[in-house]
Amino acid sequence: MIKHYNITVTGTVQGVWYRKSTLEKALELGINGYVKNQSNGDVYIEAEGSESQLNSLLTWCAKGPQFAKVDDVSFTEGDVQFFKQFEILR
Repeated sequence: MIKHYNITVTGTVQGVWYRKSTLEKALELGINGYVKNQSNGDVYIEAEGSESQLNSLLTWCAKGPQFAKVDDVSFTEGDVQFFKQFEILR
């Protein structure tokens, strides 16, 4: 069963390759959706996949790429959008 998570990552997560690394991890896990920077410095992700795939992504998000300093990862479950791929939005 496919689930949809709206994920917000706070901390030092912009300018540290967080979006590109999220794209790579999502492709590795078989997750569809998107990642984008927020104007307040957060990173926002909409991700769809199985619960285990999404939980693996959440675990990864809490650490992020090498130079990220993640303070918090929060998520809510949303309505499935049936994304066809995972992409970086500007």
